[in-house]
Amino acid sequence: MRRLLVALVGNGVALWLTTLLIGPVGGGVTVSAYAPGGVVETLLTYALLAIIFGVVNGLIGTAIRIVAFPLYLLTLGLIALVVNGLLFLLVAWISGGIGFGLSVEGFWWGVLGAFVMGIFNWIIGLILRPLAGTRR
Repeated sequence: MRRLLVALVGNGVALWLTTLLIGPVGGGVTVSAYAPGGVVETLLTYALLAIIFGVVNGLIGTAIRIVAFPLYLLTLGLIALVVNGLLFLLVAWISGGIGFGLSVEGFWWGVLGAFVMGIFNWIIGLILRPLAGTRR
């Protein structure tokens, strides 16, 4: 349970940092809260987006990676950028369908957002690993 909460916080913070870095550049990746207001609504929005990211990446992302394994080998893993960008766009589409959340301007913004979020998530994972109680 502790690892799940640490992963949820890590995803939320990584998404927040991604929108801070990429949002001002050209408005390519932005997050809109589910209700106008203060800090609670914004934090809840990022938590819900982190849950959606976890479900999409855990279910659909894993299935795609298994099916497309030969393509990963053929492209030496570069297809992962495209797959992660498409999963990022899928999360934006799902959250937009719910009525709040992530908005991505286009495919390349999705690829860039997924790449930057992956880097932030890796760094945050290194920092939060002792809290999760795992050693790798």
